[in-house]
Amino acid sequence: MSCSRSSRPSLSRRRLLVQAASAAAAAVVCPGSVSAQPKGFPPGTFVDVHTHLGQTWNTRPPLSATELLRWMDAHGVAQAVVLPLVSPEASSYPLTTEFVLRVTREHRQRLIPFCSIDPRTSYQGGHRGLVGMLKRYRDQGCRGFGEHKPGVPIDDPRNIRLFKACAEVGLPVLFHLDNQRNWDRPGLPGLEKVLREVPDGVFIGHGPGWWASISGQVTKKEMQSYPRGPVVPGGAIDRLMEKYPNLYGDLSAGSGANAIARDPKFGREFLIRRSRQLLFGTDFLYPGQPVPQFELMAKLDLPQDVQQRIFRDNARRLLGL
Repeated sequence: MSCSRSSRPSLSRRRLLVQAASAAAAAVVCPGSVSAQPKGFPPGTFVDVHTHLGQTWNTRPPLSATELLRWMDAHGVAQAVVLPLVSPEASSYPLTTEFVLRVTREHRQRLIPFCSIDPRTSYQGGHRGLVGMLKRYRDQGCRGFGEHKPGVPIDDPRNIRLFKACAEVGLPVLFHLDNQRNWDRPGLPGLEKVLREVPDGVFIGHGPGWWASISGQVTKKEMQSYPRGPVVPGGAIDRLMEKYPNLYGDLSAGSGANAIARDPKFGREFLIRRSRQLLFGTDFLYPGQPVPQFELMAKLDLPQDVQQRIFRDNARRLLGL
């Protein structure tokens, strides 16, 4: 296993400092803290379940596959999931499944494509037609579904139809939840309805509304923000993960990092307690982007078996890598 940084073209001073700081944090986690890389996999400590290629937001530069791979080498990331964004609420520019399949094609050992279909999409053939669309993507190499980010309630009937089709095809669903996309109420009753109605599905939660729900007594306003201060016992995430072993959490983005860092003692205990249902991720989507996850994980000093599960093994098991 290697955590060394690969050679790359010169960067601006700001980008270089950002990448150097993150790489140093990754190196703290890497040596001796996670068991040796299993044979047959690319070297690296992490499997990142949440990245994007292309241009996501109009205020951010695009990210190429070459730049993503260079960043992965610098931070000990062995493999990364690349997520499309097809809903109009999801991003400034649509990133289609076909685009993701094309830009990852030459790097499939390391860049893992997902597929996505907006639940409001017109299609023929009912359930079988939808299953056929998903099978086509699966057969082209997609290992999961998402980032699912439409402007409908999480338990919208169109969502549930889509989730049932994903379950039949064997595609885990990575969903974003806030007050605009896949919205729900405090306590996540809509998500629980989904889990009851699609018991064979695999669901991976992400986004401000999801991660705010690590705490009890969360408000609707907090589900569109990064709440601060100690976590209140009784959060919906712990309760639902206990009841539904097919529910997972994606630790990416500011929302995932904030959920753990806002109350470090609770955060560390949560990671250990739910280590079989949590997945390392960053939401890396533009060159030079600051990523807090590496430094945060290093500071928490997690047990080796917990690191191994969260950093890579859970993702590889779920995605059949």
